[in-house]
Amino acid sequence: MNNYKAVIGIEMHCELKSNSKVFSAARNSFEELANCNIQPLDMAFPGTLPVVNKKCVKDAIKIAKILHCQIPEYMTFDRKNYYYPDLPKGYQITQNTEPVGINGYLEIPFKDKTITCLIHDVHLEEDSAALEHFFDATLINYNRAGVPLLELVTEPCFHSAEEVLAFLEYIRLVYQYADVSEADTKKGQIRCDVNVSIMNEDAKELGTKVEIKNVNGFANIVDAINYEIKRQSELKDNGRYQEVEQETRRFDEETGQTFRMRSKVDAIDYKYFAEPNIPKFKIGEDWVKEIEKEIPTLPLERKKLYTEKYQLSLTDTNIIIKDKAIADYFEACLKMGIKPKTAANWLITVILGYLNKTDAKISEIYMTPERLKELTDLIDKGVISSKQAKEIFNHVLTEKKEIKEFINSDNNQISDKDELTKIIDNILNNNQSQIEEYHKGRTNLFDYFVGQVMKETRGQANPVLTKEILTAKLQKDN
Repeated sequence: MNNYKAVIGIEMHCELKSNSKVFSAARNSFEELANCNIQPLDMAFPGTLPVVNKKCVKDAIKIAKILHCQIPEYMTFDRKNYYYPDLPKGYQITQNTEPVGINGYLEIPFKDKTITCLIHDVHLEEDSAALEHFFDATLINYNRAGVPLLELVTEPCFHSAEEVLAFLEYIRLVYQYADVSEADTKKGQIRCDVNVSIMNEDAKELGTKVEIKNVNGFANIVDAINYEIKRQSELKDNGRYQEVEQETRRFDEETGQTFRMRSKVDAIDYKYFAEPNIPKFKIGEDWVKEIEKEIPTLPLERKKLYTEKYQLSLTDTNIIIKDKAIADYFEACLKMGIKPKTAANWLITVILGYLNKTDAKISEIYMTPERLKELTDLIDKGVISSKQAKEIFNHVLTEKKEIKEFINSDNNQISDKDELTKIIDNILNNNQSQIEEYHKGRTNLFDYFVGQVMKETRGQANPVLTKEILTAKLQKDN
């Protein structure tokens, strides 16, 4: 198979976080029970009128500003007319003529370079109901009807499934950091339409575009893109390039293949027109500036801060920023006065291990940043060792008690120099042959002496002070 240049564009739909739906007062919440979050407007009952959710507009503007988009002077909505069982009104309220943001961009790292992702537009709309297909029936769940949906449309600016994946993973983080969406693919909160075409490396015109509708899950998006690139490449290799039609296809998760839905001539004419029940309203500059001030420190900005200012490794930094709740916990630790590397070590090696083991959320654990500060202070003061701190950490989490309740004479670290010197002198006096071997070059016996001290003190000896005293004693005896 010849190598061709792939050109890919994405239409990403993400459900926004709000108490109510975008045009009705029904609760906007993921529920297992069908048809419990609905109001007359969601069911298209006669006489009902839409009311715009201000928070959803605000969040849409926030994302548009993050993506460096141009914001229109007025907020307007349109009707997208088509019939489908999951669309009770027979039309969708969306934005076509004046999206909330246009002509944006986002720069993200990809491998050893930075790629620029071009944004065609960002627009706010309502979601449709959800269809559940069974062997002999299809059921409709109207809980999703009217859920606020932010659609992000890119230009055809990607050239591989890996680039698309990097973009989607980062934009999901942006939505989470900006607190506009949970962006949870497991709950179906992100769905994508993918446009794929191929062309010769030296060609100036794009190849025939094929759209793959409603792909759920990032892994499926990658598989759909790779399959479509392979399918179109094989057609071109066989000299039948004219058979790559501009068509809409669907992705089958079980087979990993795309299948034809309709051709270009079958494309739906949505007959857009202005939504008559929502008058356009002006987007004030002062309001936009207020929204901009609420934009938090985003993942790439935190990445730069953690690696350059706090001197964390790139590996540790990527682990921390991958989850906003984890990054917020880390920054709360820094505000408490915990050293960055200390906080990162505890977070990555101990806390994340506990979370993975128990499937808990970091917001739920009893070891708050305040308690972690108390624990690390005890280590710094020499009251307990790192090993003892981890034991106390586990007790605090499982028993949900304060740290001080686990500090007693049995686990206090021995940091008194005179007391440790007496213990070490006694051990050295009883290990003369090992001392002679140490001086003959068996320097690994130093760890043996440390181990004897720890055994004698049941692990309570201050390890740093122990090594200092032992070093001085063994050099003196030489």
